[in-house]
Amino acid sequence: MNRFQSLFKPLMWFMTLLLAAFVAGCGGGGGGESSSPVFTAAPDVTVAPGAAGIAGGTATDPTVKSTSPMNGATNVPTSHNAVTGTLVTAIFSQAMDPATINSSPAGTLLTFTLKETSGANVPGTVALNAGNTVATFTPTASALNTNTSYTATVTTGAKNAGGTAMVNPVAWSFTTRADASSGQAPVDLGTAGNYAILAKTGVSTVPSSVVTGNVGVSPAARTYLTGWSETAAPDASDTYSTSAQVVAPFKLYAADYAVPTPANLTTAVGNMETAYTDAAGRTATSAATTNVGAGTLTSLTLTSGVYEWGSAVTIPTNLTLNGSATDVWIFKVAGTLNMAAAKNVILTGGALPKNVFWQVSGAVTIGANTHFEGIILGQTGITFGNLASVNGRLLAQTAVVLDATTVTQPAP
Repeated sequence: MNRFQSLFKPLMWFMTLLLAAFVAGCGGGGGGESSSPVFTAAPDVTVAPGAAGIAGGTATDPTVKSTSPMNGATNVPTSHNAVTGTLVTAIFSQAMDPATINSSPAGTLLTFTLKETSGANVPGTVALNAGNTVATFTPTASALNTNTSYTATVTTGAKNAGGTAMVNPVAWSFTTRADASSGQAPVDLGTAGNYAILAKTGVSTVPSSVVTGNVGVSPAARTYLTGWSETAAPDASDTYSTSAQVVAPFKLYAADYAVPTPANLTTAVGNMETAYTDAAGRTATSAATTNVGAGTLTSLTLTSGVYEWGSAVTIPTNLTLNGSATDVWIFKVAGTLNMAAAKNVILTGGALPKNVFWQVSGAVTIGANTHFEGIILGQTGITFGNLASVNGRLLAQTAVVLDATTVTQPAP
């Protein structure tokens, strides 16, 4: 027996090493899979997260950065017409070859498809924006089915302008609302809606501002949260800081705080960029909502809808938005947005600030002692003058500057 044991033990040790080596060899071919949990719709298909960074390949490979609707979204409006603007969109990390992004041409391998959970294919067409970075799938039918789950897929047939294909196909799912949509859908903010102020390069204040809601900055570090006078200097283990200018229980967040704050901010910034793209892609409700006032909004009352200007917009007087609690306003401004000092945006008829969206490509400047309403999706900076106030959110792809400003996030 002792002789058998002396032979058996080294044999088992050798077999254990051999098995470990075999497992390690099988596990190295994942192509840079994400450590984040994802739902896999089919073998080797990565599901798009709500924001950025689809796994697979290297930094030079094309990927899908974000999608609309976001993966897992519910109550998605069924209609995609000019009124609601609900479309299925994939935003790529780099310019793509339009010839490889398609959904229906005869004899072509489909690369962007939409299917019901039952497997039924949704006929439609795909178009890319001018920069070939945003692909939009438009169903042929006037509306999607109510209370139905859909899965959109972009296959590895999609290639960038240099001919490099995506390493992994990407899929994301969403569920439509129970009733047919008849009005403009609000812009989905995703986790960017967890912040009253969110910016990429900095958020500064001249005290004392009063912010009811979280303040976040990313990828910038906490040194770019200037003027806030945190109540306690955070150490390496802190995920946030606090300030007398941020109403409790809300907090300040930056990219260099402890986990999970950096990842949370990355997702929120990605959602903010997706929301900006969503709003920018909405179609003006009519000719009457295009270039209103030639860009100068003087003593106007505007009903709900999508408004669009191809240049700067100036608001020299009070502006009234009249509508119900479910009505939605989307203002698309190709230039800057400036509002004069000591003026007001006024909501009447039950209109709510959470349903008012200002998508602005240029700088936003709100004058001193002016009151503003709505969610600003700014591609560049947002500046509020001394003692100005806003019921809404300030979401900037550069910086936000406050001067004794009152910022109150909208009620849900």
